[in-house]
Amino acid sequence: MANQSDATPLETAARAICERLAATGHRAVWAGGCVRDRLLGRPFHDIDIATSARPEQVVELFPRTRPVGRSFGVVLVQQGGHWFEVATFREDLEYRDGRRPVGVRYADEIADARRRDFTINGMFYDPLTDEVRDYVDGRADLAARLVRAIGDPRRRFAEDRLRMVRAVRFASTLEFDIEPTTAAAIRELAPAIVEVAAERLREELTRLWLEAIRPGEALRRLEALGLLAALLPEIAAMRGVPHAPPHHPEGDLFDHTARVLDLMERRTPVLAWSILLHDVGKPAVRDPDAPTSYRGHDTAGAEIAADILARLRFPRRLAAEIVACVRWHMRYRRIPQMRLARLRRWMADPAFDTGLELHRLDLAARGMECAACHRVEEVRRMLNAEAAVPAPLIRGDDLIALGVRPGRNVGRWLRRAMDRQLETPGITRAVLLDWLRQELDRTTADDDANH
Repeated sequence: MANQSDATPLETAARAICERLAATGHRAVWAGGCVRDRLLGRPFHDIDIATSARPEQVVELFPRTRPVGRSFGVVLVQQGGHWFEVATFREDLEYRDGRRPVGVRYADEIADARRRDFTINGMFYDPLTDEVRDYVDGRADLAARLVRAIGDPRRRFAEDRLRMVRAVRFASTLEFDIEPTTAAAIRELAPAIVEVAAERLREELTRLWLEAIRPGEALRRLEALGLLAALLPEIAAMRGVPHAPPHHPEGDLFDHTARVLDLMERRTPVLAWSILLHDVGKPAVRDPDAPTSYRGHDTAGAEIAADILARLRFPRRLAAEIVACVRWHMRYRRIPQMRLARLRRWMADPAFDTGLELHRLDLAARGMECAACHRVEEVRRMLNAEAAVPAPLIRGDDLIALGVRPGRNVGRWLRRAMDRQLETPGITRAVLLDWLRQELDRTTADDDANH
């Protein structure tokens, strides 16, 4: 950061922490992803700081701190309205659970760099001297566009098995290759990925779909490295399952799913997972006598998706929206012929817009237009500011006042009134009451004629 006038508020605050530490005789540098992204000219939104100061010394030097991981040498420090993770230079002791060491030993910055995951994440930057400290050849791998484990990759992945998926995320986000020895270690150890906590896997996979330049290509990387078969065998089972060529010229079921993922623009966790899972039921319902017919795959897929999401411990609300998108994704084809009242009710569903975008992308992957999208846009223009499902203009008391006997008949007429309201945007309560009187009179007359 040679020119301080160009520094962001985040960088200025991080520099102030390093200055304070240096003024009291401690070494302090930026560490990890922020250094990588700075060298690549990419934006970054957090800065980790590594220092020779011990946690208790950090706490004494700064007025606002949170000792979130003091046993591992980590303290949160607030500066300039931002919170920074300030960690003492350390090396890890033995790993026993495939996630974290049993403890740490304070060390110098060289040892600290060599305990990290990948060379591109193992560099330090001194903001006071504008100098990059690289003890792991990270700059060479940045230039070569490689994700390489620091030291023995098998040891790095044994320490934290989630690093295998992180390697795919970094490669897919930066459009790098995974260095061959590192990739070979992932293939060898891929079955052990299931030992990682479900919540950690869910978050890492979600970040992969949201951050990868081409999430469909990220899916292919997972498959090629053996991780997909271990993590999501239901998705791996799509490979080789055919689609009818006239409707799916883009390849087999797996290729289609990857293609739809690559077309995703407005990325959200619900949309990403809905795309991934929307055809997961097809292998289960495949008919050997009609190998490209998948009747009922939407219902079967919803059940399989629910199982996968439960396995990954998804929050209930997110899981419910994703399952709804999978369950109803074939229904969107019927929107152009759907009654307005029924469509308006459906449009009020929280998952409707995500499901419509899934339908659009599903068609786009086949080179087809989205007729349902045009119909929904037409309805929304017609409705303007009116809610998709507005508050009902008619209540049960109104119907009883018109002569409807209390009981099930009231519910039936309420539904008819609401359908009429939805089918006639802008209808007033008075007009709706007149229509109900006429309908009730006609129904009474028909009943009298039949008797």
